[in-house]
Amino acid sequence: MSIPSLDELRAIGAAQQPTYVDQSARDAAVQTLRKMPPLVFAGECDALRDRLADVARGEAFLLQGGDCAETFEGVTAENVRNKLRVLLSMAVVLTYAASVPVVKVGRLAGQYAKPRSSDTETRDGVTLPAYRGDAVNGFDFTPESRAHDPQRLVDVYNASAATLNLARAFTTGGYADLRQMHAWNTDFVKTSPVGQRYERIGAEIDRALAFMDAIGVDPDEFHTVDFFSSHEALIMEYEHALTRIDSRTEQPYDVSSHFVWIGERTRQLDGAHVELLSRIANPIGVKLGPTTTADDAIALYEKLNPDRIPGKVSFITRFGAGKIRDGLPNLVEKVTAAGIEVAWICDPMHGNTFETSNGYKTREFDDVIDEVRGFFEVHRALGTWPGGVHVELTGDDVTECVGGGAKLSAEDLTHRYETLCDPRLNRAQSLELAFLVAEMLAGRD
Repeated sequence: MSIPSLDELRAIGAAQQPTYVDQSARDAAVQTLRKMPPLVFAGECDALRDRLADVARGEAFLLQGGDCAETFEGVTAENVRNKLRVLLSMAVVLTYAASVPVVKVGRLAGQYAKPRSSDTETRDGVTLPAYRGDAVNGFDFTPESRAHDPQRLVDVYNASAATLNLARAFTTGGYADLRQMHAWNTDFVKTSPVGQRYERIGAEIDRALAFMDAIGVDPDEFHTVDFFSSHEALIMEYEHALTRIDSRTEQPYDVSSHFVWIGERTRQLDGAHVELLSRIANPIGVKLGPTTTADDAIALYEKLNPDRIPGKVSFITRFGAGKIRDGLPNLVEKVTAAGIEVAWICDPMHGNTFETSNGYKTREFDDVIDEVRGFFEVHRALGTWPGGVHVELTGDDVTECVGGGAKLSAEDLTHRYETLCDPRLNRAQSLELAFLVAEMLAGRD
């Protein structure tokens, strides 16, 4: 399959793109990226596509999580380990409590660009370009920082390579061993009620492992985990430069990540994002908000996956807690009636954002849980499979989302509000979410 050129994609029109003043600097950055080795391999993308086909068939559950927007400053061993730790801990809870295989995908090693509702930001009478993520410009409110710089795309590649290197080392080098699960959260177990629940599961798993050890069973799956990367495919120059023809199959793959998705603001059927992603063999996701009609969803699926390859397309719904029960049933019903088997994933974050009276952008933990619960209710009522959750989270003890077991208030947000874009669940809230989702999966909710 041929890939349209960058000029052809620009002619089609792509929403939410940077505005580069210096075209030669932009072209030089693209040429540099074209020479870089792949960040992921086509065979790994195929393996994830097969796992997502299991999700679509109701035989596995997807856990996808990580930062709203990664930062170059955040590329440290501690930061990457903390994110992996919370995802692995959540996956253990889901796998054990719900007895279902969990596909683990990080929102990392590429999530450096963010769509914005406005191109500009005004402070004290000064208007500058909006911060669009470290892939495009800087967060500091100065003309120099906010200028769109194409060299940052090369920095994204280098930061992603470092992050993936760390993730691979942690997940295959002993850190992900199930016997280590107590060590992942020792500090947290002492102080949190959710931590104590987690420790009880850990003790049960230890007994099961001791039994298997006694009878001579020690599979590799206890020592390493399959872990995949993902990000929103937003900036055309970056994704196009990292799209390569696989030598085994002669198929094009976007080797920037195992799984890429199209956002709610860029899913125009005749737009450049859909066009480019319709040509690659990676598994891809599409964010669907409350304005999506069933006809939109079906048309997007047919465009992105005309051969109906299992696991190729996932629909990530982001309705908001107040709209999910009314908006989702018609979508699922009509897509299913069209004979489309797709992995349905719940993003309970993006439809539930609001601003507190003291000026912080936040989410209420109960709203996040209520959207997931509504997602499960709709799928159970229709006899379809609630295939996974897609959450913005961090492994750190930040205070960005209100509520949860610690009952964070708007006043608490002032303590550790560290995100540069959207509010994320902290470690305790993420594990609490995992326990609640596990109960829903096990049918006890």
